[in-house]
Amino acid sequence: KVTSRYGQKFNPEVNGSVKPLLQWLTELGLTDEQSMKAIAMYPGLLRRRLEANLKLRVQWMTGLGMDGSQIAKAIASFPHILTYSLEENLKPKAQLLRERGFTNAEIASTLAKDPQLFSYSSKRLAHRMGVLQALGLLTKTSLRNAMVMTDAKFAARFE
Repeated sequence: KVTSRYGQKFNPEVNGSVKPLLQWLTELGLTDEQSMKAIAMYPGLLRRRLEANLKLRVQWMTGLGMDGSQIAKAIASFPHILTYSLEENLKPKAQLLRERGFTNAEIASTLAKDPQLFSYSSKRLAHRMGVLQALGLLTKTSLRNAMVMTDAKFAARFE
């Protein structure tokens, strides 16, 4: 079903990891359709070990206060989030948000609604949050909008 629906050709060596991954994703709250789409969007998930990699990211999300529906929403919209380094990406960026006044609940909400935020460099994130905060404009929505702007557009609008 995964192969025919999304046209994805899975390597026979990793096909054995499809069923456990699909099962785990549906246990997290993703629908069958969302689970298959997540794998089709990012087949690299198949190369990750559930216990050693993927489940640790979900545990971290839970520790932020994310509930099952928030975690499922984040994974369904941006499955790459499951492969980001906890120590070099997720935790430091969450800390940057905390340093700018975001609570864990706000970080959890932001991660659920806009997991792509964690794909930007720490430097870009810190700079844009600093500018927005200095102007008294730092909110989850303003940050989301500012992060997708080109450097030129951001500078013209805020600097």
